[in-house]
Amino acid sequence: MSTRLPSRLPTLITVFVLAAGGLSGCTNDQPTGIEVGAVERATVTEVVEAPATFTARASASVSSPAAATVVSLAVRDGQRVSAGQELLRLESPSARSTLQQAEQADAAASASGRVSLPRVDLSLVDQADRTADAAFAQTSKAADALPEGALRSATLAQLAAARADHAAAQRAARQTIGQLNAGLGSLGRLAASLAQAQRAQTRAAVIAAQAAVEALTVRAPISGTVTFGGAAPSGTNSGASGGSAGTDLSAALDQVPSSLRAQAQSLVGGSAGSNASIVTDLAVGTPVSAGSALLTVTDVSELGLSASIDETDVVMVRVGVTAEIELDALPGMRYPAVVRSVDLQPTTSARGGVTYQVRLRLDPAGPSRTGLRPGMSAVARLNVRTAEQAISVPAAAVFRDESGDAVWLVNDGVAQRRPVTLGAQGAERIEIVKGLAVGDRVVIRGADKVGAGQRVTP
Repeated sequence: MSTRLPSRLPTLITVFVLAAGGLSGCTNDQPTGIEVGAVERATVTEVVEAPATFTARASASVSSPAAATVVSLAVRDGQRVSAGQELLRLESPSARSTLQQAEQADAAASASGRVSLPRVDLSLVDQADRTADAAFAQTSKAADALPEGALRSATLAQLAAARADHAAAQRAARQTIGQLNAGLGSLGRLAASLAQAQRAQTRAAVIAAQAAVEALTVRAPISGTVTFGGAAPSGTNSGASGGSAGTDLSAALDQVPSSLRAQAQSLVGGSAGSNASIVTDLAVGTPVSAGSALLTVTDVSELGLSASIDETDVVMVRVGVTAEIELDALPGMRYPAVVRSVDLQPTTSARGGVTYQVRLRLDPAGPSRTGLRPGMSAVARLNVRTAEQAISVPAAAVFRDESGDAVWLVNDGVAQRRPVTLGAQGAERIEIVKGLAVGDRVVIRGADKVGAGQRVTP
């Protein structure tokens, strides 16, 4: 928990004050330990003190993408590497077999995905129309050759009725064929969409399996120093401190549609973020399981600090606040730093307290950083508030009782309680925003021995 440097203001106990007042009335002797001084202007700096830990610029744990065996090592423990540099190679028959099976399934889905349904040909209807038209033409010609009379009239009437019946039948046939072809088209589109969905699944499996095979050549996710072994994978990829990087496979799986990702992971035997052991003895021929932490790459090119600030103090901390850092491992050394970010989300301690993580950057113009390592504990003293040439009194002059903050103002040798409003609270002096003026005389030492109306000799 972070604490402010100024001591808590002394609280006057009513019984003690009355006793002190009674004592002063019985004797003219002033109690020892009381000192009076003048209110002065001074620069007051309020400091928040908090525990801090040095952090690396970045750290990534590299894990195995599949059950495999180490076949080559391109680096040694403690070697510095660059991002993308080959670290080691693995061989995994299961990963290659999974890729082959996935490619075969995808090829089969591709072949079955070509759907073509035949449609009804309207040429038969057109041919029937032509035959009927020819017959109607011959009948009309024969009727025209008949003499005027009842027979010719009856023939022409029958011909007209036949033409009307044929036209109606023609329209019905064409409508029926159109509806049938439309239904066949919808059925074809449905079959094609089902085939596409199946193909999407098989492609997802191929992508994941290819990524698993490609990830058998393990490369450095960041630049830094290699340490064989490492933290067990946490399931998160991060360029920040503590990140896990079964990176190649995870990146490929991120490209797979979310609805198919779980299936793709199961087809390649799980992802690199699953719980697994740590490989501490990394050598050629070492068998590893999927997700096993193989090594860690740590970038210490720029060390940072993370401080835990109490919820009562974090409201005063902002980006750009300066600080001074002291280390347990290097007593006497002080490193200037500046706040670069303040977390919005709180951290709850085991005791139920709430703190916020504040990240600081060391001043490059400060002392040499030789000997500094990630994980070293430190104390951060943050200069959260500064009042230049402020009306101020020594910190011991201010006390707090049931009515609030106050000082003993001395007028004509008599102490009077004077309420005050505080500003910046430093370790040695406290800013008085309201209640006093420069030159006022106040009790600056032994305030707990003074009572209202007591005679005080400067």
